[in-house]
Amino acid sequence: MIMVGQLILGLSILVILHELGHFVAARAFGIKVEKFYLFFDAWNIKLFKFNYKGVEYGIGWLPLGGYVKIAGMIDESMDTDQLAGPPQPWEFRSKPAWQRLIVMLGGVTVNIVLGILIFWMLTLKYGESYVPNDSVKYGVVPGVVGKKIGLQAGDKITAVNGKPIVRFDELISSKVLMGNTELTVNRNGHDTIVKVPANILNDVSDYGIGEFVKLRTKFAIDSVVPNSYAAKAGLLKGDSIKAVNGVAINFWDEMGTQIKQYKNKEVKLLVKRHNDTLSLTSAVNKEGTLGFADGNYGIALTHDEPTIKNIKFGFIGALPIGASKAWGTFADNAQGLGKVFKGEVKAGKAFTGPVGIATLFGSHIDWGHFWSLVGLLSMALALMNLLPIPALDGGHALFLIIEMIKGKPLSDKFLERAQIVGFVILVTLMVFVFGNDILKHVGKK
Repeated sequence: MIMVGQLILGLSILVILHELGHFVAARAFGIKVEKFYLFFDAWNIKLFKFNYKGVEYGIGWLPLGGYVKIAGMIDESMDTDQLAGPPQPWEFRSKPAWQRLIVMLGGVTVNIVLGILIFWMLTLKYGESYVPNDSVKYGVVPGVVGKKIGLQAGDKITAVNGKPIVRFDELISSKVLMGNTELTVNRNGHDTIVKVPANILNDVSDYGIGEFVKLRTKFAIDSVVPNSYAAKAGLLKGDSIKAVNGVAINFWDEMGTQIKQYKNKEVKLLVKRHNDTLSLTSAVNKEGTLGFADGNYGIALTHDEPTIKNIKFGFIGALPIGASKAWGTFADNAQGLGKVFKGEVKAGKAFTGPVGIATLFGSHIDWGHFWSLVGLLSMALALMNLLPIPALDGGHALFLIIEMIKGKPLSDKFLERAQIVGFVILVTLMVFVFGNDILKHVGKK
């Protein structure tokens, strides 16, 4: 319920403000607005409505967006009866093309401003925290995706396309994961090049971004869960595990790899406790941990983490940082769409619908995380609405630009047919996205 509630709240904020952009622009030019709806009132089914100053405001039952109905405009409602008469001065069609273009771009403009505002405020509140790449002492641990491109445990990645890495999180940013990049890797004291393929996003979609690279750390036991296999073996807080079945252990990834080889078996652990070295025997559960028979973990760890640097910004100083983050997400989404069109990334891997978005919000409330996602979605919504598809803002804007170049409007018949084509495209896309979401969810189960 918390997950669904956050999804509905986030989408409601985005839809209302997007449509408000159209509404305010239309009213500024004296254009009559007949309806303002959150969600669609398909087949005229409404959850709530009221009238104020000649406008019907309401909430529809179909949570796939929202709309404002502008008088004298051919839109997705396909209500063309009012177009039969001569244009009225308060109608959309009677206004100059440049005014109509501003009305059509009003929603996208609000989404972009909202995205910048959110990232600005988040930067002001939280600042920026990052791990300096030069403080990464033990290199990286590649996951499934990292291993596929040739990375190895202990590699120190020093540059992307020849440019030195300042922040470790640059390795999981678009500059790397969009592919067609070269990583400079220091391996055993020698530099080598590892190429990131153009289609790496397909694997990232399958396995998750956590399966690219993580920090490599040393560890010690911070606490032991009572009655777990670890506790029964005699492990205590402060112990360091130095070997598993005779194989030397220095890092946490080595520990995990070795233990997982002995699921439902026993292992001998060489343990350093203060100045003593002990030999202990522990059972391993079906998950490959020292937890309980039915899974879970038996120990909590303290890691030798690198330094985390935090930078705080003032009210004005946070603005360019927030704006850069907002535009960065816009550019990343545009680049991702380009990869889909070029065939480098499969559409099923690239697009996420309401089910996938809901899982991103999570099942607990974290307002920083919530607003960060709303900011990301706001920029994504701006990009999607700019696509030149009839029935989207970008399609309307394209036809208006053509009209301004030609010097005369396109015919009503053409616009009506274009709306039908656009509607079919959008419905097809919605069915694909929903089906893709469901298949991904079922596949994970």
